[in-house]
Amino acid sequence: MHALGTHVLVELQECNSKLLNDLKKVEEFMVSAAKEARATILKVYFHKFSPFGISGAVVIAESHLTIHTWPEYKYAAVDIFTCGDLLQPQVAADYLIEKFQCKSPSIVEVKRGLLSRGNIKLPHKPLKEVAPYGRAEELQMVP
Repeated sequence: MHALGTHVLVELQECNSKLLNDLKKVEEFMVSAAKEARATILKVYFHKFSPFGISGAVVIAESHLTIHTWPEYKYAAVDIFTCGDLLQPQVAADYLIEKFQCKSPSIVEVKRGLLSRGNIKLPHKPLKEVAPYGRAEELQMVP
């Protein structure tokens, strides 16, 4: 069965606390991970909490990468959700494991959008371009 997307859940345990609490480093690592995976970056947003912890998202044309850090526990939760066949989410995960100096990583891959269409590969985008002003009737929907 083919899926519309791949969702990689990355548990980063026993990381470098200082890196997990450095807003510039966390953003830099996440953006670089997206680039390493060959993603098309659309928007980047990160926020640092007081006294510690960071949450952020890298929105990509192919979906997103997100992170939530708990430096006090040397832990970060990362989601890498990608659509299509060109991206390499495992490359992004491996990059982040290295950059955060993670000693105990765990990765779970989940296929998203498993549609019962037999062995037919489904496109993750409309088959026709959307008309100006996004009129839905112009879209060719998969039957």
